[in-house]
Amino acid sequence: MMDKSYEIRLSGSGGQGLILAGIILARAAVIDKHKVTQTQSYGPESRGGYSRADVIISDREIYSPEATNFNCLLALTQEACDKYLFDLRETGILIIDTTYVKNLALAADNTYELPFTEIAMEKLGSPISTNVLSLAFLVKVTGIVSESALEISLRESVKPAFVDLNIKAMKLGFDLAKNYGK
Repeated sequence: MMDKSYEIRLSGSGGQGLILAGIILARAAVIDKHKVTQTQSYGPESRGGYSRADVIISDREIYSPEATNFNCLLALTQEACDKYLFDLRETGILIIDTTYVKNLALAADNTYELPFTEIAMEKLGSPISTNVLSLAFLVKVTGIVSESALEISLRESVKPAFVDLNIKAMKLGFDLAKNYGK
């Protein structure tokens, strides 16, 4: 699948579920039999402060757990986009939630812009699964883990009461990626 490590940063604010999204992605990579590290960081405020999860996926040994030169950056807030955009590789993939990211300082060639939070509210009735919706979009665009591994990981990682909603969000994210730009 890959010659080198693939670095992903999921970024936004506390309460958006990005730590959980990072855990889901890392678990999916393990299911697909890759080597993986997952780290997380968040501000002192649990809700509203910054939040990020780094996932490094490789078929080789990983010697440093922190992503520093991302192949893919998911930014769900303007602050996250501004803070991490310049650590994206020149050939990297940028995915932004235009619900909250209104100004893009530097447009990467591989930039995907969608109002993920608005779509979650409109199609799923709540912004609570924006994390899974945008993660599924990322997985479909990058192919970094299999869709089936993501579904298994999702079912193992979220509370039973939220499995059905998150499976809907995942499928919607896959469809959005498949139809992006059409």
